[in-house]
Amino acid sequence: MKNDLKDKWFFKPTSLVIGFLLVGPFILPLIWTNPGFTNKKKTVLTIIILALSCLLFTMAAGSLKYLTDSYQQLNSVTF
Repeated sequence: MKNDLKDKWFFKPTSLVIGFLLVGPFILPLIWTNPGFTNKKKTVLTIIILALSCLLFTMAAGSLKYLTDSYQQLNSVTF
């Protein structure tokens, strides 16, 4: 039974990486239910995914702030 679960497509590392790229930290339940990972590996992957998610969120917020500032500067210029 456990081997059948390991062979599922959604437990393969490639699927987990693609899932992280598409849905971010919402992939964590699949990592924690994956029978192929030890608890230590699950914990390390969780920390990495949460850190990357925080970093990407911070970068996206900074980019959005820069973009809005640029638009405000463009709006203030008159010809």
